[in-house]
Amino acid sequence: MDALERIRELTVESRSKILLLVMDGLGGLPMTPGGPTELEAAHTPNMDALAARSICGMSTPIAPGIAPGSGPAHLALFGYDPLRYEIGRGVLEALGIGFDLQPQDIAARGNFCTLDPETGVITDRRAGRIPTEVSARLCSKLRAIQLPGVEVFVEPVKEYRFVLVLRGEGLEDGLTETDPQQVGKPPLPVYPTRPEAARTAELLNEWLAQARQLLADEYPANGCNLRGMAKDPGLPKMPDIYRMRCAAIATYPMYRGVAKLAGMDVLPTGETLEDEVETLKAHWSEYDFFFFHVKKTDSAGEDGDFQRKVEVIEHVDRVLPDILALGPDVVIITGDHATPALWKAHSWHELPVLLWSRYICPDDVTQFGERACMRGGLGHIRHVDLMPLAMACAGRLTKFGA
Repeated sequence: MDALERIRELTVESRSKILLLVMDGLGGLPMTPGGPTELEAAHTPNMDALAARSICGMSTPIAPGIAPGSGPAHLALFGYDPLRYEIGRGVLEALGIGFDLQPQDIAARGNFCTLDPETGVITDRRAGRIPTEVSARLCSKLRAIQLPGVEVFVEPVKEYRFVLVLRGEGLEDGLTETDPQQVGKPPLPVYPTRPEAARTAELLNEWLAQARQLLADEYPANGCNLRGMAKDPGLPKMPDIYRMRCAAIATYPMYRGVAKLAGMDVLPTGETLEDEVETLKAHWSEYDFFFFHVKKTDSAGEDGDFQRKVEVIEHVDRVLPDILALGPDVVIITGDHATPALWKAHSWHELPVLLWSRYICPDDVTQFGERACMRGGLGHIRHVDLMPLAMACAGRLTKFGA
C-alpha cells in the first residue's frame, strides 16, 4: 500500500493547527574551514529559544548525495515520496501564476540568460536577475513565435523567469533541459528521452531557435533556457489525505504552484515577510495547516552572498514571535534544500530541522544550527517523515493495527 494511502486510513480529524515554516535553501556550509554556516552565523535568539523547547535533527530531502530541485524537495516536505511523484518545474511555475493548464499541455519553465554574442556561451544564467517588468516586455516579444499545429503561450513569472506552454494534440513529456547549469557553456538542445516525445522536442527546439533570434539585441537577456518540461500529473490532494484545511503563503509563483498542485488554498500576500505574517494572522482561524515560505535565503545562497543570507535568516527570526503568538499546536522549521553560499547552487546536504509540540520530549539542543541539530533527538530523517510526525504530534493520527 502507498504510504500516503496508509496515512489517509490513519488520519482523524482534530482542531489542532500545524505550521510548516520553510526557509528556502536554508542549509549552508562554512566559507572557511572551521567557520560557521549561514544559520550558525546568524543571530537567532527566537529560533534558539524555540529549539531549546523542541526536538531537533537533520533531514534529507530526497536521498543521500542527491541535490534536489525545489519542486521535489517541497513535495517531500508535504509527505509525497519525490521518487514516485515527479513533477516538472514548468507545471509548478504555470500553476503558480494561475495559468489554466490543460491535461494535454506541455509546460516549461523559462529562464532568460546572457549569452556571449561571439561564442554563444552562457555568461549569466539569470540575466542579471532582470526586473519583472523587463521580463514581461520580452515575453510579449516572444509571443510572436508560431509553431505548426500547436498553440503557444508565453507568460512572465518573476524577474528572469517565464513560462512557456504548448497546447495541442500528441504532445508528450520526457524531454531534456537546455540549461547546462553552469556558465561558460552554450545552451543545450532539447532531446526526447522516449520516442513518443520526438515531435515535442522538435517543436521546442524550433521555438528556442526563433526566440534566440528575437532576443539577440536584448542585453543582458539575449538568450533563454527551458527547464522542467512536463504535464500536470494529477497528485492526490493534501486535504483528502490529511483531512485538514490547508493553506500556503508564498511570494514566489513556483512555490504557490507546488502548493496548489498539492491541493492547498494559495493565499494572496504581499512581497515582504511582514506581509506574509499579516496574511497568516488574517486567515489563522480558517485553516488547520499552513505552509509559510521564505524565498530570499535561497536567492542569497545562489548569488554566493553569505552575509545577505545571514540577514534574511535574522529577519525571519525577528518575525517569529508574531507567528508563535498565534498559538500553533505543532511548529516545524526547516528548509527544502541546502543552498550554501560557498556552493552557489542547490546541494545534497542535510537540512537542520526543529519540531515543537507539547507532545515531544525536548532534547539538549539550544541553538538552531547545523552542528547543534546533528546532535538532536530526531536524528537523521527524511523530509517525507516530517508530515507524519507533525500529524501525530497534532493528535491527527490513530494507531496502526489492533
